[in-house]
Amino acid sequence: MNYRRLGRSGLRVSEVSLGSWLTLGSSVDVATTKRLVRRAFDLGINLFDTADVYANGAAEEALRESIAGLPRTQLVLATKAFFPMSEGPNDRGLSRKHLFESVEGSLRRLGTDYLDLHQCHRADASTPIEETVRAYGDLIRQGKLLYWGISEWRAEEIVEACRAADQVGAYRPISNQPQYSILRRGIEKTVLPVSERHGLGQIVWSPLAQGVLTGKYAGAARPEGTRAGDPLRSAFMQPLLDPSVLERVDALRPIAAAAGMSLARLSLAFCLQ
Repeated sequence: MNYRRLGRSGLRVSEVSLGSWLTLGSSVDVATTKRLVRRAFDLGINLFDTADVYANGAAEEALRESIAGLPRTQLVLATKAFFPMSEGPNDRGLSRKHLFESVEGSLRRLGTDYLDLHQCHRADASTPIEETVRAYGDLIRQGKLLYWGISEWRAEEIVEACRAADQVGAYRPISNQPQYSILRRGIEKTVLPVSERHGLGQIVWSPLAQGVLTGKYAGAARPEGTRAGDPLRSAFMQPLLDPSVLERVDALRPIAAAAGMSLARLSLAFCLQ
């Protein structure tokens, strides 16, 4: 496994990480989850990403059970906050109150004293960015977080967050988590250049386009046990199952074959370049 510095920080993370959206705590059972996490760790993966909202906290709890007994210093635990966790008006967003309470909840569910990386799952137009930045600064000074990052923010929001951090003497975010794959390249025009200028590394999600880039959904195939074959989970990926998208995937097959690799490996290599 190769490791890279995350943004301009000194934190070194594996080039491949293990996420948990729609899997841990929901569609994947406890025993399989533990085998998956342990196998990832044995292969050199040290970055494990989750979020408070995934399976309403169950994903974090499943990850806690799976990493039990592993050396904490060898793990980089990352989670997120923003989406509602209850009907409460303050149990959402990026306010100081919600961030403090969300971090406490994630620490408890993950069974750890600190989080390596806490991320804003989305931008929050209803909370002043200065409030969010100051809250992260205080959480870092308290030792509950080591770093903070963002996910799915626009380029101008990244610039504003870094400006606010500099203005109030707080820490800048070190990472961005956008959707990115050989099929979804919208961040290349503005988000990636702005992130690079401001020192944010990328932790991309869905590099295999929810499995579409493995090639298993060729034509009208919806294999049993897959996400596309599950009526409850397939709603998230319907745009990726459009015939025009699947035609683009088919066009990648000869390229992968010429390179002597699988379609999935080609797709991951694209993101790593």
